[in-house]
Amino acid sequence: MKREFDMKKLLLLLTLFALTAVMTAQTQIPAGTVLAVELNTTLDAKNCKVGQVVLARVAQDSPLGNGAFIKAGTQVTGEVVRVTGASKDMPQQIALRFDKIEISGQSIPIMTNLRALASPLEVAAAQEQISGDDRGSTPPWSQTISLVGGDDVVYREEGNVLSGEQTVGKSVYAGNWGVLSQVAAYPGDNCRGAVAGNGAPQALWVFSHDACGAYGGEAVILHSGRRSPRGEIVLASTGGNLKVRSGGALLLRVNGNGSDMMSQTEAAK
Repeated sequence: MKREFDMKKLLLLLTLFALTAVMTAQTQIPAGTVLAVELNTTLDAKNCKVGQVVLARVAQDSPLGNGAFIKAGTQVTGEVVRVTGASKDMPQQIALRFDKIEISGQSIPIMTNLRALASPLEVAAAQEQISGDDRGSTPPWSQTISLVGGDDVVYREEGNVLSGEQTVGKSVYAGNWGVLSQVAAYPGDNCRGAVAGNGAPQALWVFSHDACGAYGGEAVILHSGRRSPRGEIVLASTGGNLKVRSGGALLLRVNGNGSDMMSQTEAAK
């Protein structure tokens, strides 16, 4: 009886150890991981305040390696850290940071920067059928679309993502649609390819593999959060009131996670 009891205790301990290992894996997000998120909060320079909560949701299942992934719909939380009114030499600005992600009921601290931003109109255009003179003659789920940044892919079908004639990724449709591609440097700009040794395909949702900067809307990325002050994203108006609307998309990249957030010597854009 004592032997049987000891075996039960051992099995229980092994089970608890395995669960702890799984939870640890789920709460570790490798530096260089890209998170394509949909903004759920409208930011208006006229009325947003320092400390205002900014919400977004992960738009596509995002692989972390070893079979783990962040599920679509996972909430990413940030806050407004500064609002600057327009002056003679400076446009309106909103500074914010995304620093938490909710996984398995836990709020996990992260540090992120912003690689690309797309307005709700750009997001909608990247999910609509485009087929020239053949528009309407083919079911919408098998139409070729242009992603934000210019890559082409067949919407809602598994196939290749093309940049011109070059295959740069694949589309996936397993509960939610999106694309998997290795991010690439953008020629002539400051967006880099894989960083921190993380060269795995990333979930980019409606973005091209080399998407970089702001697309549509009335905002530009003044500071990505890659360099000091790290993690702080600054958006600026291109003219008039600065308003970043809910339904837009952001391509965030994780700089660091948890206890190693502040020890990263180089951020990733």
